[in-house]
Formats: sequence, structure tokens, C-alpha cells
Amino acid sequence: MDYLTIVFVAASALRLAVPLIFAAMGGLFAEKSGVIDIGLEGKMLFGAFAAGACAAAFGSSVAGLAGAIAAGVLLALAQAFASIHLRGNQLVIGIAINIIASGLTAFLGIAWYQRGGQTPQLDTAERFLPITLPGAETFSNLPIIGPLYVQIISGQTIFVYGAFLLVIITWIVIYRTRFGLRLQACGDKPEAVDTAGVSVFITRYLAFTINGALCGIGGAYFALVQGGAFYKDMTAGQGYMALAAVIFGNWRPGRVLAACLLFAVADAAQGRMQGAMIGDFAIPTQIIQALPYVLTLLLLAGIVGRAEGPLEAGRPYIKGER
Repeated sequence: MDYLTIVFVAASALRLAVPLIFAAMGGLFAEKSGVIDIGLEGKMLFGAFAAGACAAAFGSSVAGLAGAIAAGVLLALAQAFASIHLRGNQLVIGIAINIIASGLTAFLGIAWYQRGGQTPQLDTAERFLPITLPGAETFSNLPIIGPLYVQIISGQTIFVYGAFLLVIITWIVIYRTRFGLRLQACGDKPEAVDTAGVSVFITRYLAFTINGALCGIGGAYFALVQGGAFYKDMTAGQGYMALAAVIFGNWRPGRVLAACLLFAVADAAQGRMQGAMIGDFAIPTQIIQALPYVLTLLLLAGIVGRAEGPLEAGRPYIKGER
């Protein structure tokens, strides 16, 4: 593999990692508060649909992004209510969120647009386009540095730059703010938070509000950048991979980012491996396409029993019970 191919794969991996990073950081907030969230896929999908529908309706990419955030928050608060106040089984509720989002987006897409679940194709003004940074043309002819700057540093959308900034902000919020300390305490020892006069319920609802907003942004990326419209089930399991990244990253922002990048590199590599041959034998496309998901399963299988998540994750908190 030559240098240019490596650069192209790296640039592709950065773009593919964006929805994973947003959803994973959202899942991190929810799980740090003590609530297991396997509904990341559904919130991303609902956000993608809202982004495509709002951008087409208002003719604005910003309107599409705002619609995605609102949709993600709405679904996240519904999940929070069922998990926190109704004290339902958090795994079942997360699965229900995914099923509802998959069915509802397809139903609304068919009912509103008669396109088989697809929203209208978006124009340039209704999408977020790559940003060319200063000096890209000047550096383009330079060896080694030129392709690196033009393909990886420059030429990315605001989502890419925002995703990496989000990881830094997430680390600061969780480990360097009062809210973050309360959030972690809610996940490890909620009764101590309650005794200190801080509402466990409100803290968890705030965590899910952030969770829904970030998942919505991750979903918007599919419709407003990658696809140029919403397509049925277009998230294609990325929410589950984001959850796997949270677990594989041991609930720490930096490690979660590394896991997201690893999965994205595998995804980008499989795109380049289409049509690969071993001698005279052509590797089936389905095997190559399955590589990112197989990698996810192998990594998770290797850390089961060693991952150390929030102590109270999955256990509804009942005031005065403990």
C-alpha cells in the first residue's frame, strides 16, 4: 500500500468516524449517569430522518441540523422517562427505541414523500460542504506534507472538526466540572448524590438531553453530508458500533475516540478492499463488508469481564430504598 493510498484511507476513516464519535460521546454521558443506553442507533436514525426532512422543508442545512437535534432530544427524553421514572428494563427500552425509530422513519418517509422511505434529495445549500483551509492549493504540490494537508487536515466538513473538539469538551465536562463529578457519582453511588441534596433524576435527565442532542447530530451527518437525503435504515448499525466503542474504550473519552477511529479505519479499509484477490480467488464482497462488524465482535469478546463501567449502570434508582 503506497503513501497516497494510506492518506486516502485515513481521510475516509476520519469522515466515517464522525457519526461514531458523536453517538459514542452521547452514550458516554448516558452511561456515566448510570443508565445503560443501547438506543443510540434509533436516536441517530430518527435524527437523520429529521435532518433530511427539515432541510428539504426549509431549504437550509442549519434547519436540518436543528431538526435532528430536536428529534434526538425528544426520543432521548422519552427513553429517559421510561428508564428513570417508570424504572423499566433499560435494555428492553433501548431495543424498543431502535425498533420504533426504524419503523417510524420508514412509515413517515413513505407517507410524506412516496419515495420508499427516502426524503427528497438535498441541494448544495441544504447540505454541509467540505471546508478548504488556507494554503491548501499552495501545499498541494508538496511531497508527503501536501496530500496530508489537502486530504486530511483540509477538505473536511465542520462535523469532522467538531467531532474532535467534542471529545476534548466531553473530557473537560466529565472530569473537570461539578456537573461531571455529579454525573459520575450518579453512575457509581447515586444515594450519595441524593444525600448531598442533588437530584439523581434531574442529573440523569440532563445527561439524556445531551445524549439525544449528540446522537441527533451524528444522525444529521448521514443525511446532510454523506447521503444528501435520508434513506431507510441508513445508519446501518453505526449506533451499535458506537456503543461497542464506549465499552471497548472503558467509558473514557480518549479511549472511546481511539475505538471509534479503529472501527472507522476498518470500515474505510473494507471499502478499498472491494474486489481483492487471493491468488486466483476473489474474496466475496460480503466477507469484506462484514470486516468492521467482525472486528467489533472480536474486540468486545476480548474485553468482556475486564471492562469497568459505572457501578450502578442498569439499576433504576429508587429514592430512600438504599
